[in-house]
Amino acid sequence: MSEKTVEKRKRLMVFHADEAEALGPEIMPMEGMDDSVLSSLATLAEAGVEEGLGERTRVVFREPGEAGMSLVHAWFKSGYVLPFHSHDADCLYYVLGGELHMGSHVLRKGDGFFIPKDQAYGYEAGPEGVEVLEFRNVTRFNFVFGVNDEHRWARIADSYSERGAIWAEETVPPSEKGQ
Repeated sequence: MSEKTVEKRKRLMVFHADEAEALGPEIMPMEGMDDSVLSSLATLAEAGVEEGLGERTRVVFREPGEAGMSLVHAWFKSGYVLPFHSHDADCLYYVLGGELHMGSHVLRKGDGFFIPKDQAYGYEAGPEGVEVLEFRNVTRFNFVFGVNDEHRWARIADSYSERGAIWAEETVPPSEKGQ
């Protein structure tokens, strides 16, 4: 059997939460930054929106190399509004705590959803915020801004201006409350 036909054997891998790394552009590059998106992001910056204030995303697990599994832990604070976007990989989401609003769907602890690659979606965190685990069968994936009209960008800006001070005080994710 040639070396090319031998599949590399997988092995047990243990990971620890305190070793998680920030979800940055080397793992999730931003794409679709057209004039409309750039203008809207500039408006958010002018309004004093502090990047990262209402959310925390960390890569908890990622297999070495380009192929393999990855696991992201995301915490979006109360009332956080995500822009419509898509990714170039399928993703399975599991709600750890809090509440997530997506259209007419309200998802809570133990609920989840599947988004196929290239399908645009967005959601809003509930009054306690929301924590999700994102399971993917890739170690690198993009973030492509979808169609976000002026109304959606205004809602995003309003969430920052109305909740910024509140988010600064939110230091405990929903899954850790009451422990």
